[in-house]
Amino acid sequence: MYIEKVPNRNSPPAVLLRESYREGDQVKKRTLANLSKFPDDIIDNLKLAL
Repeated sequence: MYIEKVPNRNSPPAVLLRESYREGDQVKKRTLANLSKFPDDIIDNLKLAL
């Protein structure tokens, strides 16, 4: 599980809580939550907790 910033074209980047998993030989990503609305200090604390 990790937090990733995904760029958007004309919007601020989306901050997503994601996990990676395997399907056969491919590694895929699953988005668990969108954290974009949270303040930066809470996102930083979540990064430290993970």
